[in-house]
Amino acid sequence: MELKNFDRIVDRAKQSLRRQRVVIAGADSENILLGAFKAQDEGFATPVLLGQREKIEPMLEKLGLKDKEYRLVECPEDSHITQRAIDLINKGEGDVLMRGNIQTREFLLPLLDKKNGLRTDKLLTHIDLISMPDYPKLLAIGDVTVTIEPNQNQKKKIIQNMVDTLKILGYERPKIALLSLVEQVSFHMKDTIDAQEIVHEQAEQPFADCELAGPIAYDLILSKEAARLKGYDPELCGEFDGILAPNLLAGNLIVKGWQMHAHAHTCGIVVGAKIPVALTSRSDSPEVSYLSLAFCAAINAAQQ
Repeated sequence: MELKNFDRIVDRAKQSLRRQRVVIAGADSENILLGAFKAQDEGFATPVLLGQREKIEPMLEKLGLKDKEYRLVECPEDSHITQRAIDLINKGEGDVLMRGNIQTREFLLPLLDKKNGLRTDKLLTHIDLISMPDYPKLLAIGDVTVTIEPNQNQKKKIIQNMVDTLKILGYERPKIALLSLVEQVSFHMKDTIDAQEIVHEQAEQPFADCELAGPIAYDLILSKEAARLKGYDPELCGEFDGILAPNLLAGNLIVKGWQMHAHAHTCGIVVGAKIPVALTSRSDSPEVSYLSLAFCAAINAAQQ
């Protein structure tokens, strides 16, 4: 089953047996609050707001949210808000972790710390789902936030996480493209060598339940016509379900470009931890926050 848009994900979120308690680290962020309370209005989230009361309450008042249901946990300015959020989750007081008004590095470091107990044997991976007017279905891309320059083994783990996530959403055998600048392997470009070796390993001894193609250029991933014009086998072109970015910069730039110039709707979560983690840019719209929480709730609902 392929997803044409986010409707089925939202429907799955609403099927959760209970509202997801969303622990927002640094809740003084307008668009994240608006997205979280929309998720509450839709019946699948309850916000737990961590931060400084003097910053959060005036913002709630300004946004018309002061009378909504929520829990506010006061955190002094000098405290580590993400650590406090993780402590709440470890005490059984939260189901989803969400980044608020806090730097990405400061948000991720406690999550990466093994002593906090949220790590698993999987690599933490930030996966975005994208809906674009000119592409026929949702498209996943990763990693776009966590692993800066993944090595070959880490790329395989990112693919595994992406495939596992897509299968939870209903995809039977996802088609994943290994993005590169070119289709030809060149010893000057390590990502092309990695892609070739990963695709070869998948063919000889599969490590994930998916189809892989690469190295493959951006235009070929998205367009059968581009493949025809360039004489490239068009079998999977324009039909991919996911993209492995060669590094974090490429993945992040692609997503932001889609958002700003291709009228794309997006959402993003970190997978590989014991709980789903909603991680969006602080400049993203409330819809991105809302859809990211729906993504998290759908993952949890599928695992109940």
